[in-house]
Amino acid sequence: MSYAKTSAMEISVSVAIDGQRVVIDDLVKSVTWSGDTQQSSRKLEVQISNTLNGRTRALNIQKGAEIRFTSKNVELFRGMIFADKIDSKGQMTVTAYDENIFLTKSKDTKKFVKKTATAIIKALCSEFGIPVGTVADTGYIIPKLILRDKTLWEMMVTALTVSYHQTGRKYFIFSKGGKLQLSARKDVVAKINLETGLNIIDASFSSSIEEMRTKVKVVGEVKGGKDAKGNETKQEISATAKNDKLIAKFGLMQHLENMSGDVTKSQIEQRAKELLKQLAVIADDSTLNCLGVDEVISGCAVYAYEPITGIKGGYYVSADSHSWQGGSHTMNITITATDDIPLMEYEPPDEEGASKKSAEKKKKKSKGKKKKKKGPDAAELKVQSILGAKGVG
Repeated sequence: MSYAKTSAMEISVSVAIDGQRVVIDDLVKSVTWSGDTQQSSRKLEVQISNTLNGRTRALNIQKGAEIRFTSKNVELFRGMIFADKIDSKGQMTVTAYDENIFLTKSKDTKKFVKKTATAIIKALCSEFGIPVGTVADTGYIIPKLILRDKTLWEMMVTALTVSYHQTGRKYFIFSKGGKLQLSARKDVVAKINLETGLNIIDASFSSSIEEMRTKVKVVGEVKGGKDAKGNETKQEISATAKNDKLIAKFGLMQHLENMSGDVTKSQIEQRAKELLKQLAVIADDSTLNCLGVDEVISGCAVYAYEPITGIKGGYYVSADSHSWQGGSHTMNITITATDDIPLMEYEPPDEEGASKKSAEKKKKKSKGKKKKKKGPDAAELKVQSILGAKGVG
């Protein structure tokens, strides 16, 4: 079953209905495809005129059905329908998300020991039945990671954050062909020029040093040997990193961080250096409304030039929304000079403290269970009553 394609934009939408893939191009009024680097999945909204005669539905589109969207014969989206809305005139809106939406739909508690972020992601996907495509090797072996009451997305991002703090390498999760993918940021670059007079319709720009820090100090505890009784001792050390040029220009603004758990001196020093790279920057935010380019999505890089706002140079796309309607394709994107990836800081839980509390709780519960003296049952009470009446005691 197929509805003839009438759009001159070379886009196509198909939905799985009763086990068959149905092309619905002739019913589609508009398509909006969007994403954000801080979100686990991309979203697709399709406006459909779901009637041929104004009296009955043309298609029985069900929630849970797979939907695909292509442009110029290239698949841009594959996902599942989560919501729909229709009025009495048959005007329908279908909302779908790619497979990575399931990363936010399950919570669990996990403990990982001596595993890379890559291994953690693969293990979670295997357990929860999430299809996996190409997954890059993050390299760094995380000594221990205890994650309580977290979604799969939060677990994965936490693991990638811990790895990033030690290596400085950035990775991001996305979906392609219905499968989860993990890629190094440097591997996803769109060599696209966006310019006023060429494809930029309008733009805005803002910048701030409110969150800037020009110096970073990291404090942690390292093993210091053993005392006279043979017990391990710990020594507090710190490491600092600073940007002298920014200090001279904007003044000294220091960030302080305490690293929890057993760490090494080199880890503390590395953490200070990586934090300085993140914090010693001028935060800027730019939005561009442009003629649509399929390849420009969150996570990629573009070159942009707009003289009035001062936007000029290479930027990362942190959010995007593409719209196809009435024969035109436009996009609204947020770009930033800094490579924003989702970060979730890890605070190791107090395992020893939690174990002690649990043991104390069990002990108190055990003490509270005192044996009660067993009283006489109904038959015994009746016998005692009769004997009492006869003066037997």
